[in-house]
Amino acid sequence: MANKSHFNSGLKSLNQQKRDGSKHSSSMDGIDVEKTIQAFFIEDAIQFLKKVPDNSIQLILVDPPYNLDLDYWDTFENYLEWARQWLDEIYRILSPTGNCVVFGGFQYQDLKKGDLLEILHYTRHSTDLRFTNLVIWYYKNGMTAYRYFANRHEEAVWFSKTKKYYFDLDSVRVPYSEEQKKHALRDKRLIPENVEKGKNPTNVWEIGRLNGNAKERVGHPTQKPVELIRRFVKSLSYEGSIVLDFFAGSGTTSRVCLEENRHSIMVDSDDSILEYFEKHLQNKAELEQKAASKKKGDSTPKHKPFEQFINPSLDEVYESINQINNSAK
Repeated sequence: MANKSHFNSGLKSLNQQKRDGSKHSSSMDGIDVEKTIQAFFIEDAIQFLKKVPDNSIQLILVDPPYNLDLDYWDTFENYLEWARQWLDEIYRILSPTGNCVVFGGFQYQDLKKGDLLEILHYTRHSTDLRFTNLVIWYYKNGMTAYRYFANRHEEAVWFSKTKKYYFDLDSVRVPYSEEQKKHALRDKRLIPENVEKGKNPTNVWEIGRLNGNAKERVGHPTQKPVELIRRFVKSLSYEGSIVLDFFAGSGTTSRVCLEENRHSIMVDSDDSILEYFEKHLQNKAELEQKAASKKKGDSTPKHKPFEQFINPSLDEVYESINQINNSAK
């Protein structure tokens, strides 16, 4: 029996557009900027969000605390009462093509704790955000368990502001093996050009979790892998757009943004993020040096230069970004 998902009107329309060489109304071209802005604000996320202009952020990417008492920043009397204060701001500040990704899990225990169930329920019933996808981050390494099945995945919820959200699938396609490509090219439902580009990575992503001694580690207890963040940044934002992480923690989002030529605004109440970001830069430089020594070629980074701002005025950040983007048009 044929897969009915291939015959829904939306997918058929998109496939016809691609065959005709036309673009979807949500498509946007990246901005070839000469440099990017990576801005860091050491302050409370909720107070900061109130200052962000309407419709100004392309991608919000956050891994919020869930009241698990990991540290002082992870303890709240009433989790949902706190969380709704930043959830209520997301729709307002996202651009019409904007996206929001919230990392989390399902660890509900009592009314004091928080998890993605709380987030999903609140956004569905109390905000205008649109649920777009649930992404499962699967990893093989993790803690063992004896009273339940050992956990080997976390979730990330993708919300959008409108139906015309930005999504660049081609930037994150996964290459087919030669045997898989042969079979895919025989499938008349698939566009040969897309088969050559690679396959959709689906919403289950196998990306290794960071071990305690991983070279990528910078010191933050809940650090996410660079490649996990990169897939979201590349697919849900475009070059020259603004990415906001208001629970910036390890600073990984900013590292990915500078590598992918996006502007970033990082917010965290702990100034350790500045040290973490410097460690990211050191790790990045070491990787580039190793790659250059192996290839014996040009060691110049592929990304554009970046300028780091620390606790500037928000107006200064937006003014700098606008100047850079306008000069590139």
